[in-house]
Amino acid sequence: MRFIDPHAHMVSRTTADYEAMAAAGVAAVIEPAFWQGQPRTSVGTFEDYFATLVGWERFRASQFGIRHYCAIGLNSKEANNTALAEEVMDILPRYVCKEGVVAIGEIGYDDQTDAEDKYFRAQLELAKEVDMPVMIHTPHRDKKRGTSRSMDVCIEHGLAPGRVVIDHNNEETVKEVLDRGFWAAFTIYPHTKMGNARMADVVKQYGPERIIVDSSCDWGVSDPLAVPKTAALMLKRGFDEETIETVTYKNALAAYGQSGEIKEEHWSEHQPIDQTQLFEGSSVLRGQQPKIENDPMIE
Repeated sequence: MRFIDPHAHMVSRTTADYEAMAAAGVAAVIEPAFWQGQPRTSVGTFEDYFATLVGWERFRASQFGIRHYCAIGLNSKEANNTALAEEVMDILPRYVCKEGVVAIGEIGYDDQTDAEDKYFRAQLELAKEVDMPVMIHTPHRDKKRGTSRSMDVCIEHGLAPGRVVIDHNNEETVKEVLDRGFWAAFTIYPHTKMGNARMADVVKQYGPERIIVDSSCDWGVSDPLAVPKTAALMLKRGFDEETIETVTYKNALAAYGQSGEIKEEHWSEHQPIDQTQLFEGSSVLRGQQPKIENDPMIE
């Protein structure tokens, strides 16, 4: 089976993770901009980070046979530094329309402060202006209220629910998200949030329509193979392959395909790996033997 991991913070992962994901059937990843664990202190650090998402990380993924896309936005946690947030908002239009950007995100609420609300709304307006889907980060605390509020604000700003992915759902939020017509995404973690067994239960209860499975693998304890592992568990539990494919592949493609930047032919028309390639003079190999597909001299 082929998979899309539509929420994977690959800048935090190793090349071994890319190799393992490709071997497990992950054809494409979407990397949303997010908080990197330590607050950034100047707008230049955001510029460098966004440039990495649309540049080096796309190249690095391609060297292991995976197509890389991203979402660009000011995350909710760092929106609370209002002086810096103003500067970031000024540079966002420079990046959101670059090749491979499929959404504005991840944006939304963390502590649900006034500053977070201000910049969430500003970025929803930006999404409307550039006609892009939106990826919403729902808060870890007071999640149910924060999720409802996120959807209310999207509607208030005139966004169609079908253009918005509500992520980090759980059993408490999923029904309202689906009932209101939004996409319901779930981040699968080894020990917290949603596990793959709970994910299978959600799909069994609600069906596969508008449900998306992702890993959110980042710098913390997380699993870049969460999507294929969830698919394997669902298959073991007797789910049919069409249902599994819908929640681990088709729905992500449908939701983010609305950007026009992610298309199945990008990976179905296979491009041989050539690790002799460089990105601005840099290689992923560090002196190791390059892999060149279809070269009889390379096994």
